[in-house]
Amino acid sequence: MQLGLTWGYWGREMPAQLVELSVAAEQAGFDAVWSAESWGSDAFSPLVLIAANTERIKLGTGVVQLSARTPAATAMQSVTLDHISGGRMILGLGVSGPQVVEGWYGMPSRMPLARTREYVEILRRAFRREGPLEFQGQHFQLPYSGEGSVGLGKPLKIMTHPLREIPIWIGAEGPRNVAQTVDIADGWLPLYYTPFRPEVYGEQLKDRKPGFEIAVNVFMRVHHDVEEALWPTKASLSFYIGGMGAKGQNYHTKLMARMGFEEEAHRIQDLFMDGKRDEAIAAVPTEFADEISLVGSEGRIRDRLQAWEESPVTMINVAARSAEEMRRIAEIVKG
Repeated sequence: MQLGLTWGYWGREMPAQLVELSVAAEQAGFDAVWSAESWGSDAFSPLVLIAANTERIKLGTGVVQLSARTPAATAMQSVTLDHISGGRMILGLGVSGPQVVEGWYGMPSRMPLARTREYVEILRRAFRREGPLEFQGQHFQLPYSGEGSVGLGKPLKIMTHPLREIPIWIGAEGPRNVAQTVDIADGWLPLYYTPFRPEVYGEQLKDRKPGFEIAVNVFMRVHHDVEEALWPTKASLSFYIGGMGAKGQNYHTKLMARMGFEEEAHRIQDLFMDGKRDEAIAAVPTEFADEISLVGSEGRIRDRLQAWEESPVTMINVAARSAEEMRRIAEIVKG
C-alpha cells in the first residue's frame, strides 16, 4: 500500500511547516504529497514550493477544479510543474459542485460528464504534442470560432516539450462519473471509500485497466478511544454531507445513501441546514465513520488495514502534521 500526505486546501493562511513536513514525509517513505483548491489557495503553487525542496516524492493535485482554468491553461501549469519536479507530477482533476462552479467561477455547471471527457481529451493531445492542438467539442473549441470570435484563431502546439504524458486522476463520486473515470483516466480520487462495502463501486471498477490507481483520503489516528478518535471524521462528513451542496443536489449525501445510510444521510443534511451543526456531527453513524477511517490501537489499525490491502485501493492519503506521526504511520502501513 502506497502512502500519501494530504495538505488539502488552505484556510485563512498557509499551513505551518508546509515544506518541512513534506520533506519529512519523503524521508519517512511516503510516496506522494497532495494539495487541493476550493475558493482560496490554488492547488499548483504549494507543489512548486515542495518540489524545490524534495527529490523523490510525487506531487499530486487533489484536485484541480475544471472550471478554474481552460484545459490549455491546466496543461501549461502541469507541464511546468512536471519539469520543475523532474517528472513527479500527478494531475488530479474534479468538476466540483454547482455552488462553487457557478457561485465562485461564474461558469455553467451543466453536463459534468461531457465536460470532463472533453477536458481530459484536450489535455492528452497537449501532452502528446503530436501536432497543433485542434478540438471542436460541445464545451471546448480550439481554435475558438463561436460567438464573438474575430476569426483569427490559430492551432498551436505547446511550446514547452512535456517530459511525458502526465498521469491524469479524477475525483469522482457518482456511478456514471466513476465508470467514465475508469475509462478515460489513469487513477481515481474518491472523496471517501469503504473497503467493507466493495459492492458500492464493484460494477464501475471491474474493468479497470492494469496500473489504474486509486488514492483515498483516510483519517488515521492511534488512540485508545475509537469513538473519540472518530470525531474529526464525523465533523468532516457532516460538513460535506450537510453543507457542500443543495437539497437534492449534493453528491456526498447521495454517496452516503448508496453506501447503505440513506436515512442517516438525509437527517445529517437536515440538521446541518437548520444550523444544528453539533447535532449533525452527532448524527453521523459511528459504523460509517469507522469504515472510512483507520483509528484505534496500533493492533486494531493493522487488523483493519487488511481490508484495505485486499481492496482496489492503491494509496492511502493521510493528514499527518508531525514528523513523528508520519514515521509511525509509515511503520504501521508499510511494516
